[in-house]
Amino acid sequence: MIRPYPPTLEDIPISNKNPSFTDLLRSPTLLLAFGFGSGLAPKAPGTFGTLAAIPLWLLLCQLPLSLYWAVVAISAIAGIYICGRASSKLAVHDHSGIVWDEFVGLWIALAFIEPQLTSIIVGFLLFRFFDIVKPWPISWLDKQVGAGIGIMIDDVVAGFFAAIVIVVISNLGFL
Repeated sequence: MIRPYPPTLEDIPISNKNPSFTDLLRSPTLLLAFGFGSGLAPKAPGTFGTLAAIPLWLLLCQLPLSLYWAVVAISAIAGIYICGRASSKLAVHDHSGIVWDEFVGLWIALAFIEPQLTSIIVGFLLFRFFDIVKPWPISWLDKQVGAGIGIMIDDVVAGFFAAIVIVVISNLGFL
């Protein structure tokens, strides 16, 4: 099919499966998918992406809870497109540098805590635990669901698992 308009930078595929920061700056989709560059970390990009989500969470947690959840929901829905588009552009399903899903998952995990260092560390560690270990049904979702929703769903569920544990340990007086 011939496009009636010239291609944009978004339309040009990345031939290198590991984009550079310059590639991210040329593509708003890749910039978001790679967590503003945090996903370019050579080791543990998911962990670096999760860390990069904390400053944004510190802004989000100031919102009323209903608005907070609206932003998280919009970010998750947008993430389906963002992660799917980045995955297609790189021709790699769930490239390790795609960390927008970690952003959203952490925001879910931290939804019910106060912005205190101990709580943030516990939330971070619990989210990373569930995201890395992938207990059922997270592992099943990770293997069975494809495209952008597949990239997002395991981290969203990991975020909810972490949030549940945080609420339980908070109610027991440990946080």
